[in-house]
Amino acid sequence: MGLISAEAAPRFEMHGAEFTGLAAPSRGARETSVWRVRIAAGTPAVVHRLTREEVLVALSGRAQVTLAGERFDFSAGAAVIVPPDTDFALANESAEPFEAVAILPVGGMAQVGNATPFTPPWAV
Repeated sequence: MGLISAEAAPRFEMHGAEFTGLAAPSRGARETSVWRVRIAAGTPAVVHRLTREEVLVALSGRAQVTLAGERFDFSAGAAVIVPPDTDFALANESAEPFEAVAILPVGGMAQVGNATPFTPPWAV
């Protein structure tokens, strides 16, 4: 399967964000999972960490990134590289939605607090 249309892409919600699964093993990808994330205005951050490096590219809006305790503004055209095993949070304190594309190697897992790491369903 080489093309995943916007209409066919599965959608998930978690912690006030909407995730649209694009590339993932269940959709034909072997090495890389890609999804679109939309964070509604006023959505607080959820601190988590990943087992593999994640890259996010902002498409629209403005968000606030906290990476290893350092805070940054994140807006359209910018990219964030999240190293593995590093505390990371993405909040939208603005009055407009924020959208980004995220890229994570297949097999990458997320962990919130001391909970068991899990593979996000949009990356499966």
